[in-house]
Amino acid sequence: MKKLFGFILTLVFMASCATTDENPFFSDYDTPFGVPPFHLIENSHFIPAFEEGVRQQEAEIAAIITNPALPDFDNTVAALDYSGDLLNRVASVFYNYNSSNTSDEIQALAQEVAPMMSSHRDNISLNPALFSRIQTVYNQKDELDLTEEQAMLLEETYQSFVRNGAALPAEQQERFREINQELSVLTLRFGQNVLADVNDFKLWIDDEADLAGLPGSVVDAAAEAAAAEGQEGKWLFTLHNPSVMPFLTYADNRDLREKMNRAYVLRGNNDNDNNNQEIINRLVELRLERSKMLGFDTYADFALQNRMAGNVETVETFLKDLWTAALPIARDEAVELQKMITSEGGDFELAYWDWRYYAEKVRKAKYDLDEGEISQYFEINNVRDGIFMIVNKLWGLEFVERPDVPVYHPDATAWEVLEADGSHLGILYMDMHPRASKRGGAWMSSYRRQQVTQDGEFVHPIITIVCNFTAPSGNQPALLTFDEMTTFFHEFGHAIHGLMSDVIYPGLAGTSVPRDFVELPSQVLENWAKHPDVLKMFAKHYETGETITDELIDRIMASANFNQGFATVEFLASALLDMDYHTKTVFESFDVNEFETRVQNRYDMMDEIYFRHGSTHFQHIFSGGYSAGYYSYIWAGVLDADAFEAFVETGDLFHQETARKFRTEILERGGTRDAMEMYKSFRGKEPGIEPLLRQRGLVR
Repeated sequence: MKKLFGFILTLVFMASCATTDENPFFSDYDTPFGVPPFHLIENSHFIPAFEEGVRQQEAEIAAIITNPALPDFDNTVAALDYSGDLLNRVASVFYNYNSSNTSDEIQALAQEVAPMMSSHRDNISLNPALFSRIQTVYNQKDELDLTEEQAMLLEETYQSFVRNGAALPAEQQERFREINQELSVLTLRFGQNVLADVNDFKLWIDDEADLAGLPGSVVDAAAEAAAAEGQEGKWLFTLHNPSVMPFLTYADNRDLREKMNRAYVLRGNNDNDNNNQEIINRLVELRLERSKMLGFDTYADFALQNRMAGNVETVETFLKDLWTAALPIARDEAVELQKMITSEGGDFELAYWDWRYYAEKVRKAKYDLDEGEISQYFEINNVRDGIFMIVNKLWGLEFVERPDVPVYHPDATAWEVLEADGSHLGILYMDMHPRASKRGGAWMSSYRRQQVTQDGEFVHPIITIVCNFTAPSGNQPALLTFDEMTTFFHEFGHAIHGLMSDVIYPGLAGTSVPRDFVELPSQVLENWAKHPDVLKMFAKHYETGETITDELIDRIMASANFNQGFATVEFLASALLDMDYHTKTVFESFDVNEFETRVQNRYDMMDEIYFRHGSTHFQHIFSGGYSAGYYSYIWAGVLDADAFEAFVETGDLFHQETARKFRTEILERGGTRDAMEMYKSFRGKEPGIEPLLRQRGLVR
């Protein structure tokens, strides 16, 4: 059932009767490896393909319901999971376009598609005859000779129907549908508003003195951005991360740093048509109403029911324990930054738009280290090849660029992924740099998930990772910051999870796991990125080709936990904000700014640190899948720190048996087992929090 609501792509193609307009979605893809024929797809193809996909899946659902045979796993549960082929195919392309290659036309289409898909999903999950058949199979589960994977798919399918209103009285289901319709449109509008504010903001500089402190590469990129808009001789800075973050870190002009940071904080919170305050109120209200209809006190209770954490109390205790450890360290860091301000003759109090700037000064003073020096060793292609090498050492995979494979945008590249024996594993797209048609952040998605068809054919996945890394400028290639480099590893970990999937049913494939488990494969790969021995394998100076020196690595390692109080508090503040929105038991209209202030006061948060994601641009929880789940990143941090210890304990970071076990017990299994059981099968025990605290320097 996850497949139905996630719209994942499969390979079993169903021919449409509506082929006269040569819509490429209506026929088998005549492309290498069956990737989408991006060169043939036009925006006009989407709505007809969605409509035909809905019609076809409705016919498939009708066939399940009218099957004269008694309900069983194959003719009901599996048949449902395999249904919706065409719909999943068009949806995977459309939603990836809307995130990474959008336009005004795509966004307008998305407003039309959202209620259509919401209605279709509800027509399935609220179909009483279909639910009756699923319930019949579920009630017999102990008597059926099901495999572990079949038992999990049955459990997931039944629980998904219940959580989507199937067990509600008929008189409540109409209201349930109305809520889902409205939610689908609101979440879409939220993300569109954030992107609009990002694209609307432009900080123009025409006085070279205002560039003081900025690295040459950042200045060059700003000059190129200005020239691209016909403003030769000026410099343009935007709210895309490769522009705004270096500005906040290096720009000496404090007034401009404040202007830039306030604009960054106020995305979705300006006096314009993109303001998200009303949308947030409505999302919180509707989520609570729907949760109460299903018998839960809060939306968080509903959301956490099928996650590793299990309940609100566990999450809140976990977050508060970490907050208690991190906040004193962040306060000490603030004192140190204030001393730097005073030592330079500053007569002002540290503010949030000062933190990154003075943290960089303190780091340079303490460790003789700056980001510009480090980034020279992280040219993007060298980092990519380093990731390839590490994954090859762990699991024997090879990556071959395929210029013959269609791409959805000229910035994207396509790679064939091969097993150690040379057999095909999947296709990987990579899309690395910002543009106006791409939302911010970094993510992994799929155009087709792995499965085994009903005819026994193994379907290989088509995975994509999309990032917003520093772009090349002038004669200088793309040089990544240390954070960007580790983010590259992170998203590649997600990609490996999708590529290595080895399950039967598409609804359980790849990353179809609990939200607070899905970050384990991504975050664990970051540990190799930061290890001194591994850095020397791939970190090469972009001009000289020289390997990063031991002396520089020593300085990087010595500074590894520098500013960790800030980083942890900034993250935890957003995680606590998320939980406060979603643990409301009664809805009362609120002002978003006042709500944030109350959260800050409740946890004695420092004024010098703002939320990593403020409410009005918090896409993880208001337009993504992390509502009441942003804690998942640090929850998975416990898992990844403990999992990496398994390699460290062997004395071999590429220990083959440990790598094999991580693959077979976690990466290949998708959602076919309970997440904690998968972890224990790999590690032999439940994870402890101590490795994470040591890793982050939060143990005093």
